[in-house]
Amino acid sequence: MNAAAVRILVTGGTFDKNYDELEGQLRFRATHVPEMLELGRSRIAVEVETLMLIDSLEMTDAHRARIVERCRAAPESRSVVTHGTDTMELTARALHAAALPKTIVLTGAMVPYTFGSSDGLFNLGRALAFAQSLPAGVFVAMNGRCLSGARVRKDRSNGVFIECD
Repeated sequence: MNAAAVRILVTGGTFDKNYDELEGQLRFRATHVPEMLELGRSRIAVEVETLMLIDSLEMTDAHRARIVERCRAAPESRSVVTHGTDTMELTARALHAAALPKTIVLTGAMVPYTFGSSDGLFNLGRALAFAQSLPAGVFVAMNGRCLSGARVRKDRSNGVFIECD
């Protein structure tokens, strides 16, 4: 059994984008999660696993199935999934439908971590706290809130996540 308390599954999204000055576009190089954990002075045991580095708009049902399977196969009972915000609600619903007997918290960022004014560090910290303290289920940690993975929705007009009935 792995000694880690929480498995962090990295999928990409704005969380891990970098600005490519030559191309003038946001691109992926590698995950920033280990650096973020160090900067946040995290002292919990984690296992960071990079599944993919893609924009969530490019995420397919096959990608979501891979996320579900990795959550299922992880030896830890608690996981945090970093994810792009555009389709986070779809992955949350796929994980909810899988009914895994684990605590799974999805989180992301509206601004890339490398921009310095990102909400990513705060969201990652909140997701780790929620993952350690909540019962089994699927949740989304964004905007300082913890929302039901089954009922979460991105309110694009206000740039926040909300729960629907």
